Amino acid sequence: MQGREMTSVARRYAPPAKAAPGSEGRAPVVLMVSGGADSTALLVLAATSKLDIGDGRGLAHIARERLVVLHVNHGLRGIDAEEDEEFVRGLAERFGIPCHVEHADIAALAKKGDGNVENAGREFRYAAAAKLANELCAEYGAPRGAARIVTAHTADDRAETFFMNAIRGTGPSGLSSIPRQRNRIVRPLLGYSHEELCDLLRMRGIVWREDQTNADTVYLRAYVRHEIMPVVKARNPKVLASLATTCDILSDEDAYLTQVTSRTFHELERRRQEGMVALDAARLAATDVAVARRVVRQAFLAVVPDARLEARHIERTLELVAEGTGSQTIPLGVDVRVEHGLLFVRARSARERFTGGFLPVPGTLELPDGSVLTAAITPVAKGSDPVAIARVHGREWAGSSVLLDAERAGASAHDAELWVEPPQAGEVFCPLGMHGQSKKLSDALCDAKIPAADKQDVAVVHTGPTGHIVWVAGLRADERCRVSAATKLLLELRLESPSEGAKSKGANAKEQ
Repeated sequence: MQGREMTSVARRYAPPAKAAPGSEGRAPVVLMVSGGADSTALLVLAATSKLDIGDGRGLAHIARERLVVLHVNHGLRGIDAEEDEEFVRGLAERFGIPCHVEHADIAALAKKGDGNVENAGREFRYAAAAKLANELCAEYGAPRGAARIVTAHTADDRAETFFMNAIRGTGPSGLSSIPRQRNRIVRPLLGYSHEELCDLLRMRGIVWREDQTNADTVYLRAYVRHEIMPVVKARNPKVLASLATTCDILSDEDAYLTQVTSRTFHELERRRQEGMVALDAARLAATDVAVARRVVRQAFLAVVPDARLEARHIERTLELVAEGTGSQTIPLGVDVRVEHGLLFVRARSARERFTGGFLPVPGTLELPDGSVLTAAITPVAKGSDPVAIARVHGREWAGSSVLLDAERAGASAHDAELWVEPPQAGEVFCPLGMHGQSKKLSDALCDAKIPAADKQDVAVVHTGPTGHIVWVAGLRADERCRVSAATKLLLELRLESPSEGAKSKGANAKEQ
């Protein structure tokens, strides 16, 4: 969902603006060349003709000193791969363009990932291109944003990708297929068909390399290319042009929805920390479903960026949001739960780090370090002084337990729950005894000489996921929850060390 920009009518349909003299500098233009017909044509056209590389100049010649060829030897096809490399080196030399070659064991990289060789190869190629572009920008003293990574995708590739994504199951983003530009990556040949580029090379007497694996229909792209596209083209010979128009429309609409989704996501976000995002479930339930799906997707990717999402996971999450309660664990390393008006999306690995949880009142919450938070409610006895009781309790327990006003802490209702989480950036509270003055929680932790490495182990109790602080466990309560003469119900919060927590659990088990 990253890298898409909304495009205004004026920007889309206005004639290309003329670049200021020298504005392009020496920002590199990295040509990704495999040696096949399409990438060979890309190299030839970049060296001899005009291309639109998305720099605002429209169709224009590219300064020769900006061009550099990148070839990746995937190590998959033995002698054929070596001959591809030599061919690309020779072609680049023929046109006077520097050639950079990267070698990789893509099969081994695929085994470390999801086992998909095509995905591993694609990820390695783009990473290598980005690295080369950045290195050349540093060498030339050019801004990284001015560099271009140019691929040889054609109208055929775009149509094939459209059908591939449709077969797998996708949304507008997948059906928009291959965009003409995404950040620095540009695809100036999307207006050409593969056959047109082959004809261009034949007319110039230039040969190219053929990858025999492109004919193996075990691969989905090859299946679409050889089994589906001929049937579609027989029905509509102009299908490449019609699909290009469709993809452009979908791409523009997808870019717009992406911007709307980003705004909505930030409006709904209530909590975020490493491995966890919490969204306002009620407002999400009232959001248009087209945007809500994307918001959920963005939440998943926020906690597990490499998750391979499926529509059923998003739909199930939206069902939970509509029901207002429930949970699911999905095979993406993500846990989803709706409770207390919030949608929690957690990376499963984040459990050990403790991203937050509810403390029932009365009840207990075990923390990852083995310590236990306990909450209990006690009515104030008639004729007693609740302020004096709280003061004596505080001296006796020396900070490990505190008595507060249950109503002010939001814990007086039946089956009430408090929210507990580690300290959050920028959080402020009103320390008890400072007569309502606020203080940054981070400063209070520093004053208490808590090491930076241990700060995330501090349990901070709140009235709710979006409420104010009640107690910084073991350290200080909040003035807003202090006991007064009018207090009717006392809330006792206690922090037990790991050994004490284990004893309490054992005692509870014996009683049961």
